[in-house]
Amino acid sequence: MNKCNAYKKILVHSGIVLFLLINLLPIIIVLSSSLRSASNMTNPLNLFNEFTFESYKTAFIRMRFGTAFMNSLIITVISVVAIVIIAPMAAYPLARINNKLSKFLYLFFLGGLVVPGQMAVLPVVQMIKSLRIPSGQYTPIIMFITCSLPFSVFLYTGFIKSSVPQEVEEAAYLDGCGAFYRFWKIVFPLLLPATVSVVITQAIWIWNDYFFNMIFITKSSQTPLPLAMLGFMGDKENPTQWNTLFAACVLCALPLIAAFSVLQKYFMEGIAAGSVKG
Repeated sequence: MNKCNAYKKILVHSGIVLFLLINLLPIIIVLSSSLRSASNMTNPLNLFNEFTFESYKTAFIRMRFGTAFMNSLIITVISVVAIVIIAPMAAYPLARINNKLSKFLYLFFLGGLVVPGQMAVLPVVQMIKSLRIPSGQYTPIIMFITCSLPFSVFLYTGFIKSSVPQEVEEAAYLDGCGAFYRFWKIVFPLLLPATVSVVITQAIWIWNDYFFNMIFITKSSQTPLPLAMLGFMGDKENPTQWNTLFAACVLCALPLIAAFSVLQKYFMEGIAAGSVKG
């Protein structure tokens, strides 16, 4: 029996290692290719046979990394801050009020999870034009906030129901605290794991988004990182320099990797707690 369990354990661990290798292989190929010169791109599976940072230097200059990085940072930070303010305020009454209206509104938000934002882009563009809102750096933020609310409200609602005891709020209520004060001073600080989860999941999507930025942003000075990478795509006359494109991909991913490394503990806690009850 012990040998059988040992074999099962080895088999499971081997399967996990194989799964990780399959998922990591594209990332390893990208990193290896980004450290090569343009003349050494014949066999991408010949890993790390050259180490040069010329492609990173070229990518940094051509995509105007500093400007594009700041544009992405502004769009992401404003969108995420607005989501973190609006979503928990919407989730709090949905989690605490138990009537038909709250249940309907909760299902209404859940319905937003199955409707992609791209489907509503045409009427939204027409509405923005009719309201004479100029297209620019801040226009995509409207779409980012709107499309992020269903998932964020769902996560916050489940977390409040499962991890925030009502007794704490009742004690504050007996002390004369109003609903606004109870939420921001007592409930919201307890939502840190869920907040970090929302920040990470939505920031990754907003940071990497290409679609909404391409539709609403027209000026090169306002271009975020995903749009800046378009300049590395070639054509028949000018083939794509894959080493430079891969270097640009790595540069765009580094801020997200750093942020997730710092916040991953809270991310796992928020996802686990938010999925208990919903």
